Amino acid sequence: MPFAAFRLSTRLSLSLASLLLAMVAAPVPAVSLEVGPVSNLPLPRYVSLKSARVNARIGPGRDYPVTWLYLRPGLPVEIIQEFGLWRRIRDSEGSEGWVYHSLLSGDRTSIAAPWLKGKATMIDVHASPALDAPLVARLEPGVVSRVKECGTGWCEIEASARGGFVRQEDIWGVYPNESFD
Repeated sequence: MPFAAFRLSTRLSLSLASLLLAMVAAPVPAVSLEVGPVSNLPLPRYVSLKSARVNARIGPGRDYPVTWLYLRPGLPVEIIQEFGLWRRIRDSEGSEGWVYHSLLSGDRTSIAAPWLKGKATMIDVHASPALDAPLVARLEPGVVSRVKECGTGWCEIEASARGGFVRQEDIWGVYPNESFD
């Protein structure tokens, strides 16, 4: 009897070890499969500010104090949580706050390499999605642009009535390897 119990225990241990190894080796999805309880849209997700004056509050309601005032329509933000008609957002600098849903737009925008702001560098905008394609413009870090579509590591953008393609990794406002049109 002790031998049978040992065999069962060994088999169980080996099965659990195999299961654990399979779970660790399984690929993790790049984007969360979570959806907002109110909107039923993916969380997190990128949107943009609709209004020229957007108050970000410390909680989801008008009774909470304003912690940040955004003065730039079209600025991309990331919705990370929902509560009723309020959305918790994060900006490119990592600041977070709660914003009323009607102050946000589904329009996709981006910021050119905000992590390089203040440095003497430029972001290349190409005529087509290839590094050897002709340059049509160069963006300073921090420039906001409208994102038309993304795929295969490139996004088509428009800034100041000029359009072209930038590498997806050079902008904030889209997820790595995200595709949309």
